[in-house]
Amino acid sequence: MMGTLIRGSVAGAAGTTLLNAMTYGDMALRGRPASDVPERTVVALAAKAGLGVPGEGRTRESRLTGLGALSGIAVGVAAGTAVSVMRRAGLRLPWWAGGVLTGALAMAATDLSMADLKVSDPRTWSGADWLSDAVPHLVYGLVTYGVLVAAEPRS
Repeated sequence: MMGTLIRGSVAGAAGTTLLNAMTYGDMALRGRPASDVPERTVVALAAKAGLGVPGEGRTRESRLTGLGALSGIAVGVAAGTAVSVMRRAGLRLPWWAGGVLTGALAMAATDLSMADLKVSDPRTWSGADWLSDAVPHLVYGLVTYGVLVAAEPRS
């Protein structure tokens, strides 16, 4: 079981790295600013837990930026681990289908949580907004699932 968890974590980290690279590449290509949704999600989660994010001004903003980025990494690693556990339980899809499902799982985890926290409402997003969200998550899924399949012991 430990190997399954480690493979999932490593695969999720690899997928997250590509997701971040695609997001930053899109920002560089189109000259668009970074989203503040991760920071607002951290604030909403902290409030829901009855906690605050300490600091003022730039110190607090920097803390929120770091926590927002770390939360994205945590979701990516957790999704990779969950998919690895599902593969161990017998859900073995072709690479492309597993990749699409993995990307959809990670996208749903982020989009549904931000909608539940009332941080953003995906129903109001433009086509460009959806594309900016869907393409990196698809790449995340394909890379994560590909790494899982490639890293499994051969029988």
